[in-house]
Amino acid sequence: MHGSDYIRQLDDKAAFLRRLFADIDMPGWEIFPSPEQHYRMRAEFRIWHEGGTIRYAMFERGRKAGGASVVRLTQFSAASAAINALMPELLAALSAEEVLHKRLFQCEFLSTLSSDMLVSLIYHRKLDDAWRTAAEALQQRCGIALIGRSKGQKIVLSRDFVSEAFLVNGQLFRYRQPEGGFSQPNAAVCVKMLEWACGCAQGLGGDLLELYCGNGNFTLPLARHFRRVLATEVSKTSVQAAQWNIEANGADNIRIARLSAEEFAQAASGSREFRRLREQGISLADYAFSTVFVDPPRAGVDEATLRLLQNFDNIIYISCNPETLRANLDLLLATHDIKAAALFDQFPFTPHIESGVLLRRKAV
Repeated sequence: MHGSDYIRQLDDKAAFLRRLFADIDMPGWEIFPSPEQHYRMRAEFRIWHEGGTIRYAMFERGRKAGGASVVRLTQFSAASAAINALMPELLAALSAEEVLHKRLFQCEFLSTLSSDMLVSLIYHRKLDDAWRTAAEALQQRCGIALIGRSKGQKIVLSRDFVSEAFLVNGQLFRYRQPEGGFSQPNAAVCVKMLEWACGCAQGLGGDLLELYCGNGNFTLPLARHFRRVLATEVSKTSVQAAQWNIEANGADNIRIARLSAEEFAQAASGSREFRRLREQGISLADYAFSTVFVDPPRAGVDEATLRLLQNFDNIIYISCNPETLRANLDLLLATHDIKAAALFDQFPFTPHIESGVLLRRKAV
């Protein structure tokens, strides 16, 4: 059940999309709601020092961070149930040890649906052996992975990632999500996004090109629907995570090319050769692409890459900014029609909208 406030904000988002895309002949928007509470798998808080005590804190939006705008927290309903359960225990442990709370500036939580937890403690001082000893005891006591950070320092006590598992259309997929790397913050809605994308891919066959693949979040379930997958990603951290995820899931039909979308467009057009492709033994001529999947940053897809996308029979486009998606469609709709559209409420009670469209080449 969803409360009236949640339904109202979701209706407002759907109405915004309908207005933004009103001039396009397209199917209706499929709406995927979020849980109203405990939907964020990560959260970060300032640590507020006051009268010898410490508290989790945030600040009123639009105001300078300080005593006049501070909001002291004991719980945070948007964060996962696991984060909320850990918050008081962790704060009590930090408060009890001066070496752990001295000049502690920020606390960052990264959790998963599969009950894993990573906490990063950020300080305005150099961390020493005394901190490490106390932090290792804290890590053991709370059953978490712990990282300490200060300027020029990163101390990883056990690991700097969490392990996640998503059940997508009855199939379990395992992921390693590194600290600082991108992952969808709303895991429940992420699963809905994966299932929607796989529904779009059903029966398309051939090979898949994926641009902006990150840690392989979409790559793994989509690979079940194609002969082979070539996925591109420029971040070394994300590429390493994607490679681990591919091996952990036994997905032997996926190759990762460390290229940006713009670089891949150059390689595909033959205007530039890349040593990285040769060293990996990747030949674009070996692929018979039927479909391209894109999940670009908020700026959307650049024009050269959009022209590359027009060469594919099918385009699955996930967008974190509907306005750049709408702008990109001005070019894509010259060659393709929209066959499906979806709103994913990744960020409830905010103006942010995640959406997706399936485009198919126009009949000649």
